Amino acid sequence: MPHLSPQTLTHGEQKAILRASRRNLRDHLIYSLALGTGLRLAEIVGLDAGDVYMPDGRPKSRVRLRPEIAKNGRAGDVFLPDVLLIKFRRFWRHKAARREGLESGDPLFCSQSRRRISPRRVQFAFRTWQVRAGFDRLYPFHSLRHCAITNVYRQSRDLFLAQRFARHVSPLTTSVYTHPSDDELFRQTRNLNC
Repeated sequence: MPHLSPQTLTHGEQKAILRASRRNLRDHLIYSLALGTGLRLAEIVGLDAGDVYMPDGRPKSRVRLRPEIAKNGRAGDVFLPDVLLIKFRRFWRHKAARREGLESGDPLFCSQSRRRISPRRVQFAFRTWQVRAGFDRLYPFHSLRHCAITNVYRQSRDLFLAQRFARHVSPLTTSVYTHPSDDELFRQTRNLNC
């Protein structure tokens, strides 16, 4: 039987992964971006510098996903939270110091060889950071997207807002995020008399 609700990190685990990775600007920003926008792994690694930055290095608050990196070719807009704008400003300086490409068509996230980072590398790094953060179970990278959508629904209690945030075609797809999270279930059941 499939899970009723998607696998999500607890609020504490979300904070722990960001805290553990804070000195690695690239990985930290990838996780922050996934948690703040709900972007999928392929969309994140497919981003170019020009998708996120103006030519002068200022980050855009509204990012237009190109059809070639969006799921099923459905272009869409993603809004960056204020905290991400600050992190992107720092990341621009980091990329410049590493002499990574800053032109519009250059990859946003690069590997050590200064080429576009691969999805496999991001998944491997995410697993490593979870171990460093002391997680008692490991999550797939896609769980960050589930967390983002769940967080938007929990804050707004608006299914259609969460649907637009997730860029789902149908609200039925988004409705799985209305179920109680693991964290909520744990909080409600830990003091049961048994």
